[in-house]
Amino acid sequence: MDAQPENQIVRAVIDAISEQRLPAGAKLGEQVLSDLFDCNRANVRRALASLAAQHVVELRPNRGAFVVAPSAQEAREVFQARRAIERTIARQAIGRVTDADIAYLRANISAETEARTLRDKPAELRTSQRFHMYLAQLSGNRILERFLAELTMRSTLILGMYSAEGHSCARCDDHRGIVDALIARDEELLLRLAEEHLRNLEAELNFDISTTSAGGLKDQLLGPKPSSDKPVTRL
Repeated sequence: MDAQPENQIVRAVIDAISEQRLPAGAKLGEQVLSDLFDCNRANVRRALASLAAQHVVELRPNRGAFVVAPSAQEAREVFQARRAIERTIARQAIGRVTDADIAYLRANISAETEARTLRDKPAELRTSQRFHMYLAQLSGNRILERFLAELTMRSTLILGMYSAEGHSCARCDDHRGIVDALIARDEELLLRLAEEHLRNLEAELNFDISTTSAGGLKDQLLGPKPSSDKPVTRL
């Protein structure tokens, strides 16, 4: 059996969520996806089941599939879980990081800064997520890495739903400080900065607002990725 259509759908949905093109609450219609990816609805159902297993899609009986829309309580739990996992990741990464890793992380921060200057929202989100996932790889714990991949995806949905209009990137230097702590092999400082970074992001959420689906599924999944006038909330 050729799994390529399922893989294409899963990858397209995950990429669109990661770049905040596909918002929480968006409906993933089977026929629309079948037409977009030139496959049958059985392929689509298998892809949606895979996405549901990753907790980014909710399958509602007799209603269809929707991108999950985390509640305020779920949002708090996601950030609590991230703080616990990323502290462990940081503690393990500090003993494994090399000069080549530091060079990579610095280059990633430069790319993130450039994307922010160019107001390239998808690129800024990708580089921010890449920073956290690279640290997870450095930990050497593949289970933690897999957990963090799911949590960063859910964080993206949460930030897309609950980020206030006019939010400014108040934490734009957080990643730079984390790298400096890695270079210094200062575990106490590293753990404090990693936790503060996530606590500050959570504190900036506004649960009195909720931005959900807008626009057509085709454009959200496959269309152009315009930069947004709304400043990006980093991960």
